[in-house]
Formats: sequence, structure tokens, C-alpha cells
Amino acid sequence: MHQISAPLKYLKFDGRIQISIGFLLLPGFPMACLSSVIEPLRAANEISGQEKFSWTLYSEDGTSVRSSARLSFEVDGALSDVSEVDFLVVLSEPDGTFSNPQSATGKLRYLFRHGTTLCAISGGVFPLARSGVLDGQTCSVHWLYRTAFAAEFPQIETTDDVIAINRRSCTASGAASAFDLALHVIDAALGESTMAEVACWFQHSAIRNPNIRQKTPTFGTDETADHLPDNVSRAISLFSENLEFPLTTREVARQVGVSARHLERSFRQAIGQSPGEYYRLLRLRAARQLVIYTQDSLTSIAHAVGYTSPTSMSRQYAEQFGASPRQDRQEHNRFRVTSNAFLH
Repeated sequence: MHQISAPLKYLKFDGRIQISIGFLLLPGFPMACLSSVIEPLRAANEISGQEKFSWTLYSEDGTSVRSSARLSFEVDGALSDVSEVDFLVVLSEPDGTFSNPQSATGKLRYLFRHGTTLCAISGGVFPLARSGVLDGQTCSVHWLYRTAFAAEFPQIETTDDVIAINRRSCTASGAASAFDLALHVIDAALGESTMAEVACWFQHSAIRNPNIRQKTPTFGTDETADHLPDNVSRAISLFSENLEFPLTTREVARQVGVSARHLERSFRQAIGQSPGEYYRLLRLRAARQLVIYTQDSLTSIAHAVGYTSPTSMSRQYAEQFGASPRQDRQEHNRFRVTSNAFLH
């Protein structure tokens, strides 16, 4: 039986005849996140025999938008045209920006003040956070962008939960989480039986509550972190929480409650690496998030992931990823521009 968790108390529609959802598409947005919300809502309309949900696509200026899959989407209007929608969902790549930030963020803040629930899925949390409406709220941020998001928005609390629902905002970490969010909206508007039937239509067998944590990969094995031995999983959590000031293997072992030798043996058996090797890879991957998704200096990035100098970080970075941080940043920016047709 589906259990409603506390945050879902904010999803109340009070017998509303129709619920309107706007999607604000920024160039390079993930197409899967859009369909993961629209398709279950469409199915809910069909199952219930009523047009309970309506949706409209917007871009910043009202022109078509190219997705991350290089498919273009025609939209129904510009951001300035948005009015009286119940939800506005921002879809973007993590380094997506507005052409006119002052006007766009002003409009988002206006909608927020006048009753629209603002949502973001995956990378869309970045441009929405830049508007200021997420300050003081808790956000679900995809693990891939977590380090970069925390660096840019230290004032915003983040969670590893797949969904975060606040009184006037909601965030989902990715496409599967967006589907879950749509199911919860359907549950609140049409009831649990309709929600369950929609889930079955799409063979979406596990209806996840918002407080379910994201699945994260474990480098060097095909297991996710939650399926590893307890002492290894706990050690990885400590590593993730201590990037700027790295702990020694002995310190981590003490906090986990085992000897350093035992932790070393457990890591090698579980993932084929020593704790130190894994920790270094975790820090380098965090550095890569900052290289790709921020414009922070290499010195700042090195210090953020526990290196005393950018030189040592850059050397290990190049050994791990086959390119220096500067080359990686330049290549990412080049690909982003050409693949999403920002240049004409």
C-alpha cells in the first residue's frame, strides 16, 4: 500500500476542476524529464475520463528549444506569457542560463509570490536557484551535480532524497524521480487507485516516496552504494562528506568501528580498490563537477576537494580522465555550444 509521507501534505488541490502545468524549457534540457511528467498525466486523464491535467510549453523568448537529444520542441509561448498556472516546471541542463536573467528571474519571483508552485527537475534546479526562490528551502539535487550546486548555492539546503516537496516548490533529481513526482500529483488530485493504475500502465512497479534516497554508483563495481557491505557503505558516506578536508583511512575506520586493516580488506573485496584509491577518485570526480559546471578557478577547485595546490590535482586529474582540467572545461564548453546549436 502506498504510504503518504509528510511532505506530500503540500500537494492539495481542494476539488480543483483542472490543474495546469507549465514547462519552461531551456536549451539542452533533458527530454526524458519532460516526457516523464507529461506521459503519466496524460494517462491519468484517459483513465479518469476527464481533462484533469493540462500542460503548456514555454521558452524564455517563445521560440523553439533544442533538447539534449538534439530534437527541437515548438512551444506555446514565452516566459513573459505565463500566468495562472498551478505549477511551472523548469527543465534545463545544469549550466543553462537565461538570455535576459534580470527579466526571467523577476518573472519567476512574481509567479512564486502570486501562488504558482515552482518546480525543477535534474539540472533545472540551477537556473531556478539563481532566481532566489529556493533560498531557505530544501532541494533534491542529482548526485552528479551535487558538488557544483553546493559550491554555487551554499545558502540552499540539499538532500539526497529523490524528491523534495516544500510548501511552494518541489524538486526532483532526475527523470525517474520526475515520474514519481507526477504519480504523487495524480494521487493528490485523483486518488490512489488512479495513481496505481497509471503506474501499472507504464510498468512502474515501485512508487517511491520523496524520502527515498537516490541510487548512486560505486566506482569500480556494478553495485550501487546501498548494496555494499555496511562498513564500506558507511566509509563511502564519510568520504563524500569530507572532500575539502580529507580524512585518513585510520580515522574513517575508527568512525566506522573497524580496524584500518579490516576496512582495507573490505574495500578490496567489495570494489577492488583500497579506501585511499577510492577516496582519491571520489575527490577527482567532485573536482570534475566543479570544472565542468562552474567557472571557479583551478586553485579554488583544488582546495574544495582537498588538494593543497592545483598542480597536484591537475596531474592526477589528467591521469584519471585523459585531459587536464583546462582542456576538459574547454572541450565541454565547445560540445555544449555546438551540440545544442547556440551558434548559428
